[in-house]
Formats: sequence, C-alpha cells, structure tokens
Amino acid sequence: MTTPENGSKVRVPIFSEENFDFWIIKMETMFISRDLLSYVNEGYIVPTTEGMTNAQRTELKENIKKDAKTLRILQTVVTDAIFPRIANERTAKGAWNVLKVEFKGSNKVRDVKVQSLGRDFEYTRMNETRLLSDYCTRLTVLVNQMKTYVEPIPEKRVVQKILMSLNRKYDAIASIMEETKDIETLGVHDLMGTLKDFD
Repeated sequence: MTTPENGSKVRVPIFSEENFDFWIIKMETMFISRDLLSYVNEGYIVPTTEGMTNAQRTELKENIKKDAKTLRILQTVVTDAIFPRIANERTAKGAWNVLKVEFKGSNKVRDVKVQSLGRDFEYTRMNETRLLSDYCTRLTVLVNQMKTYVEPIPEKRVVQKILMSLNRKYDAIASIMEETKDIETLGVHDLMGTLKDFD
C-alpha cells in the first residue's frame, strides 16, 4: 500500500502476522513522521464539552480527526485476516493495544522472549565454516530483536561479544584490535569494517 506524502508516495508496511517486531518499528517511524505517534501510544482524553471555549472545541475536533486518521491507517495496514481483531476498536490507541497484546504478548511473554534472546546472544559463536557477514548479521538480528522488547544492549557489549566469539581465523586481528583500539569507544560498524578488511 502506498499513501501520498508531500507529493510523493510512501510505501506503508502491511502486517500479515509475520515479523511484528519489525513492522511495529516501521509503523512508529511513520506515525512520528506524521506527528501521530501520541495517538497510538497515549490516546487522548475526550473532555466534557460543557463550558468549552471555541479554541478548546477546535482542538477537540482536531484531536478526533487525527485519531480517526491514525485508526484509518492502522485499519488499512493489516491484512483482511487480521482486520476483524481491531474492527470494533474506535480509537487508534485501542487498535494499537490489541495488536501489541496479541502479537507482541503480555509482559510475562515478553520477559520470556527477552530471556530467550539473551541466551541466544550469549551462546552464539562463529563456527569454522560460517562467513563473517553471516555471523554478524545473526548477532545484529538478535540485538535488534532485543531492542524491540526494550532491552537495549550497550554497543561496547556487542563489540566485546563479537571479538570473543570469532572463530580461530580471526584470533590475531582480534588481539591486535583489543590492544590498539579503544574498545570503550569502538563501534560495531567500525569493528565490522576492520574485520572485513582483514577477511
């Protein structure tokens, strides 16, 4: 699906029950770009209209309109199989919460997923036959998945993990980097570039 934005078309990600964690990041970015994120995260309180000034009535109308716009976006970016789950929701926040609870899970489910991802991160090693790019992609996917569950891993920790878990082919370059580079400030992308040059 594409929607017009400032004269150009923007591709909106359609959710079909797969890769919810990545879909939600894309949707949040789209909502931020349209100044609508607060409508899915916080919603808005509909005040009593009694005693409202004209300015307050205008603001209320604008909030109702933006919430409806946000809800319309959510309704159009899910497949027909998912739409019935949010069909009865009348606010963007309501629909967003239904999707998050169903596809991301409750706090307990998220905690279990974070623990599982953390375990995968800790035990992942580069075997002798795996390519460097494949291994780094695997680690990046794990780190990004953990971030979607609000479990950020400091970049320093990811750099240390990569250096400690490379196969023997990289022992020499890993030792040199640990001695000559400031591991405290070395970024993952810098490390990867250096390792690929060595490869």
